[in-house]
Amino acid sequence: MDKRSLRYPNVLFDWGDTVMHDNPALTTPMVEWPKIKVVEGIAEVLQDLYASGRRIILATSASVSDEGQIRGALARVELDTYFSQIYCFKNTHLQKNEAFYHHVLNDLGVSAADALMVGDSFEKDVQTPNTLGIFAVWFNPVSDEIFNDELHITVHSMQELRAFFNSLDSNGV
Repeated sequence: MDKRSLRYPNVLFDWGDTVMHDNPALTTPMVEWPKIKVVEGIAEVLQDLYASGRRIILATSASVSDEGQIRGALARVELDTYFSQIYCFKNTHLQKNEAFYHHVLNDLGVSAADALMVGDSFEKDVQTPNTLGIFAVWFNPVSDEIFNDELHITVHSMQELRAFFNSLDSNGV
């Protein structure tokens, strides 16, 4: 599919508990953890997005790991090749707020209308990007809560996220 005809050709993902499971009790970079685990279904979502021609970006507020360590953790679970860019606190010096998302959009050279954010924090991954006009998907596997609006939807599993992207591509919505 032609990237110019794609709706949301740039997809930003949160890292912790969206791509890979976080363990707040561990204070070392994830790449050094004895065991790491991906969120169920994320590999298939990333494969689909990559095959569609979308640019996949990691946009995380992680402050313990730098970009190389994040890529190293992703490599341990064979997901590193899907992400063209990684934005984190150590390379942006920004918390995940409006300035962070402005930086990401400017660095990528894209408009808010051409980006979509996926993450598990309603505040940081949905509300904040929405203030800039970025559409967001709230990944909420822990409750039945649903918050849908003009600029965001809720999914409870990666299978639902895949279905959302498939519907975008098949409907040209």
